[in-house]
Amino acid sequence: MNFRRILITVLISVSAVYAQQKPGAANTSAKSADDSQLYRNSTFGFRYRIAYGWVDRTKDLQEIDEQKPQESPNSGSQKGEVLLAIFERPPQAAGDTVNSAVVIASESATSYPGLKSAADYLGPLNEITTAKGFKPDGDPQEVTIDSRTLIRADFSKSLNDKLTMYQSTLVLLEKKQILSFTFIAGSKDEIGDLIDALSFSSEGRPHRKP
Repeated sequence: MNFRRILITVLISVSAVYAQQKPGAANTSAKSADDSQLYRNSTFGFRYRIAYGWVDRTKDLQEIDEQKPQESPNSGSQKGEVLLAIFERPPQAAGDTVNSAVVIASESATSYPGLKSAADYLGPLNEITTAKGFKPDGDPQEVTIDSRTLIRADFSKSLNDKLTMYQSTLVLLEKKQILSFTFIAGSKDEIGDLIDALSFSSEGRPHRKP
């Protein structure tokens, strides 16, 4: 599966329909950690805390491509893999706000000749995202989460005169794989909350530095 297809599918799903939550309603991400679930990935050494009530659509995105990836992330295959795809509400549910989403994917670095660092992936990422109507929101920057330094790129897209969709993608080059952590929400504050749920520490407690 190509990351281009993964991300475009997510952007279409989130852009086409909004979550059922009404403006001003309580955000599910604000619930206590006891109400959340923890996704663990031992291959790349990260964790993601899933807010209570969020919908897991990982398998659905994995099945988008007719040829599913059969190799492990360390096999050197040029195919990619959706590691986690979660939505605040089912993508089919209509509503008045952006249906926040988190998509974590891996893709072989060999898919991009000449790619030597996470920053080299920003070109293809910018091409994919701007093709769906997003605009860059500031310059890319480095962000440190626990012991890892990732490249962060921010984008935004106006859906109507009152609603704007924000996207932040963090990129990490690890074990010859491109790891992309894409967060979509209706505000910059919520983007920050979603990123804070990502951890590379053994305790699973995120610590982010701008």
